[in-house]
Amino acid sequence: MILEILKSNNAKILRHDEKVTVALIPNDKLRTTSELLFKAGCYYATGAGVDERLLGVGFSVYHIFNCEAEGRYIIIKAVASNLRIPSITPIISGANWAEREVMDMLGIFFDEHPEPLRLILPDDWPEGVYPLRKDFHYNERPPRVEFKQKREKKPGVIEVPVGPYHPALHEPEVFELCVKGEEIVGAVYRGFHVHRGMEKLAEGRMTINQIPFLAERICGICGYTHNCAYVQAIEDAAKIEVPERALYIRTILLELERVHSHMLWLGVAFHLLGFESGFMHTWRIRETFMDLAELLTGNRKTYGMNLIGGVRRDIDENKKKRLLEILDKTKKDIREIFDNATQMRELINRMKGIGVLSKKEGREIGVVGPTARGSDIDTDVRRDHPYAAYGDLEFKVPVYKDGDVLSRFLVRYEEVLESIWLIEQALDQLPPGDILNEDYELPEYTICVGATEAPRGEDVHFAIMGEGNRVYRWHPRAPTYNNLPAVPIMLKGEKLADAPIIIASIDPCFSCTDHIVIVDGEKVYRCSLDNYLGGL
Repeated sequence: MILEILKSNNAKILRHDEKVTVALIPNDKLRTTSELLFKAGCYYATGAGVDERLLGVGFSVYHIFNCEAEGRYIIIKAVASNLRIPSITPIISGANWAEREVMDMLGIFFDEHPEPLRLILPDDWPEGVYPLRKDFHYNERPPRVEFKQKREKKPGVIEVPVGPYHPALHEPEVFELCVKGEEIVGAVYRGFHVHRGMEKLAEGRMTINQIPFLAERICGICGYTHNCAYVQAIEDAAKIEVPERALYIRTILLELERVHSHMLWLGVAFHLLGFESGFMHTWRIRETFMDLAELLTGNRKTYGMNLIGGVRRDIDENKKKRLLEILDKTKKDIREIFDNATQMRELINRMKGIGVLSKKEGREIGVVGPTARGSDIDTDVRRDHPYAAYGDLEFKVPVYKDGDVLSRFLVRYEEVLESIWLIEQALDQLPPGDILNEDYELPEYTICVGATEAPRGEDVHFAIMGEGNRVYRWHPRAPTYNNLPAVPIMLKGEKLADAPIIIASIDPCFSCTDHIVIVDGEKVYRCSLDNYLGGL
């Protein structure tokens, strides 16, 4: 069906196989094609702009859709004409941030975009300088510019900034909440204070096998899943046959990462809700999983395990036995804590019916992971696009219908137990053999995509292979990117006191810093710290 939609809109098919379809779409058919794909059940995963002037093409935009029904990703490419291209945001709201990011980073403008404002670049970045163009060097530092920004005040409404540092998540973010009495009547998110230029660094100076170590540093909690998404994209492009034992080892580590990430979030939720003993017990158990990661990889975080074609370390029988013993004991601990927690009426009442996101709104925005599954959206990359060893293993995908904070809480709790079951199966069925295949050739200018189900949802890594041992373009998209636009919807109509747990309920990841938000009296703006301090 998807191929028929593309061909009926004069698409030129560039690649079509069991994992990915890539099609070049005429600009006058871009909106129609996108709308038909969305109506056919494909949700908007991400988009990326590419400077293809060195390839004799110009500037291009790639919109990536997840087609769960066919188990493949659909990538539609359009070439900008005089740096302009039709916006698809008026028909798919989930494309809003991706198109604004392309505007910021490459200077491609989207006709009829409803919100053509800066997203990534700080307010003191000069106009007409686009950091992801190929003629912008990775270590270039353009001079800062002065800017003026006036904010309009609404009568009878008080603005409450939550940030520039979340009170519990310990990461930089700003939500501007508009409040009447105790009720939140509107909310705006201002983020990307910590953009680190990783894409430029990878494209400008790193080799194919160095990038996995950079990808793992995208997130301080779930970096390994980014590492896996990247290597899977390259392995897909080069048609590399990864040893089966390596795929099982990747699965074990991915699920260990999911457990310690979910346990961290569940502890934060208990803390925000005033259940401090639950917070301490949850984090005590999380330490066990961090120790298991160290046992298998030598590191509690940033494992450094993957290379293109496999993994760097094996799991011997002693480690396997130790893992199974600890998992069996820890399962009982987890069940005891959460059996008690779910019987505490005051705790459940703080989450039930709070921060609701409907299924329809969630699908239009393109939310992923536990945020989607808590809103009755049955999606999971492990099942819908099997990778690593997931196709050989049994597991349940928990889905709840109410769309509130409690639903997202329960999804994560059930996923912890499912992850332990997956690790036990993978250890039991761990096949013999090699762990790394280094016999491969890298193709040039092949378009590829890798995806994993991170603890927070779908990770997507889009890449175009370059010459020799490099990538021409690499665009990673973390799940929080798709989930954050849903938070203002969840906040509207709720009490101000519930804002921290509602924001935290999507398990946002804001990552670390390279420039910051300044909240200064009536002004809220983004700029470099040096620039701000220099003006004092």
